[in-house]
Amino acid sequence: MIPLIPAPPPELYESGPVLLRPAVLPPLPAALPRPPGVRPLRPQLWLVATEAHRDTAARYASLVLDAAELARAEEFRRPGDRATYLCAHVGLRRLLGAHLGVAPRSVTMERAPCPCCGGAHGRPVLPDGRLHFSLSHCEGLSLIAVAAGPVGVDIERVPPPHLVTEAAEVLHPVEAAELTALAEARVPDAFARVWTRKEAYLKGLGVGLGADPAAEYVGAGPVPAAPPGWYLADVAVPDGHHAAVALLR
Repeated sequence: MIPLIPAPPPELYESGPVLLRPAVLPPLPAALPRPPGVRPLRPQLWLVATEAHRDTAARYASLVLDAAELARAEEFRRPGDRATYLCAHVGLRRLLGAHLGVAPRSVTMERAPCPCCGGAHGRPVLPDGRLHFSLSHCEGLSLIAVAAGPVGVDIERVPPPHLVTEAAEVLHPVEAAELTALAEARVPDAFARVWTRKEAYLKGLGVGLGADPAAEYVGAGPVPAAPPGWYLADVAVPDGHHAAVALLR
């Protein structure tokens, strides 16, 4: 049975750094028992390693994914990117199907209205809103969250120094100052930390990078600074990566 890793009680978010540890999703054909119902303020997190899922995800993709997902997978030019996409989306459908008690391919997803413009390209949602979810992947790893309310996750590789210099310009001024105060060798790691927090929060809002990343402060230090009304925590992932989850209170 998959261990479900809940978020700590709300008071822990206010007493110091919290590092949530995701469960590791086993590859097909392992059956997933129906998970217990989600609880308020308790996101369930799973890590999907592409290398462990690559072969079975490719084998079962046509039985699990819908036509749009299969077509999207074919658009990836790099085999590694295609494999990670397949592993992530097969994993997401397996988890949602287990929660809903239906076959993974029977899960119906749609797009919520965009909070910025009202167009039909907001966050992916389930039509009845019973369950909320978020998915993020970088080459080799994917992170999935399932929650009772709006949730966002992000996972990223720690970038090389030259990319940090370019990207730091879009951070909140205080975050940029925090990076500037660090020793040069520590900057890429801190940048990945602040960027995953920021993306998780923006995905939880449903706007993604359609909003100004500099508008909200989430912090580059050990303790995340959650925007009003949200919980924000870092997630334990393999070395060379950072991840975060944001959950509406």
